[in-house]
Amino acid sequence: MSTPDLLVLTGPTATGKTALGVALARLLRGEVVSADSMQLYRGMDVGTAKPAAAEMGGVAHHMLDVADPGESFSAAKYAQMAAVCVDGIRARGCTPIVVGGTGLYIDGLIRGTDYAAAPSDPALRKSIEAEYDAIGGEAFREKLAAVDPDRAALLHSRDKKRLVRAWEVYALTGRTITWHDERSKLARPRYSAYTVALDFADRRTLYDRIDRRARAMFDAGLVDEVRALLDAGVSADTTAMQAIGYKEVAGYLSGACTLDEAADAVCRASRRYAKRQLTWLRSRPDVHWLRWEREPDQAALAAAAEAVAKNFTTAR
Repeated sequence: MSTPDLLVLTGPTATGKTALGVALARLLRGEVVSADSMQLYRGMDVGTAKPAAAEMGGVAHHMLDVADPGESFSAAKYAQMAAVCVDGIRARGCTPIVVGGTGLYIDGLIRGTDYAAAPSDPALRKSIEAEYDAIGGEAFREKLAAVDPDRAALLHSRDKKRLVRAWEVYALTGRTITWHDERSKLARPRYSAYTVALDFADRRTLYDRIDRRARAMFDAGLVDEVRALLDAGVSADTTAMQAIGYKEVAGYLSGACTLDEAADAVCRASRRYAKRQLTWLRSRPDVHWLRWEREPDQAALAAAAEAVAKNFTTAR
């Protein structure tokens, strides 16, 4: 009986992934590899709920603060860099614990997806980008959902780069990018993984926690963080600044809405994103669910960590 190569802890925001990941690392002599597409940017701490040193509890964390906010960071680059982290952790005789809610990044890391396999056409991409700009992100995402619901469920309406790429692949090949990724699954995955997804038994509890976390970010200085990024020359059009929280606050700073309206918009966007994450995770046959009956305290986290660690070490 052998253990998987790595443990994945995923699920929507505000489900306790950070705390449980640290508890598991202590039990399994592990190190955490972040799988959050926005926590990897430097200077984006408050709005991404990036774990502070105290929350890390002395556990090594990787793939945080590895890119500048103005940098275009792809899933392929994440998979490449995170694989180096995972291999290093395993070489040290420790357990890699991948923690985060960006499913595209997690899949790419585990499968070793060849993102360059699908063709590209710069001229076509420009025309698709123009269409995205003309009809808006949500309408464009709905258009993609009509042909590729799986990929659309993974992407936020403001993720212009990946939405456009998904449609470009479909336009060029007549096949969805999900189909291309499924073909890559026929190859042996880079790693074997034991995946745990967190949720709450009562959806209202999850949404309440999301709302409280979003509003707490404003109290913790989200507006100042976004203002500092803009003052440093980070364009509001960059991928990083399209993250939930940053775009809404940038709108407030430009005078497009009030602060209360921005906060309400962040709450709504966060809840919608959580719903899409859960829809995608429920379609995965390899996911082991951990659903909190109530908001977890230290005792509940410790018990959950013990159970997950036991299941991980006995998994084939």
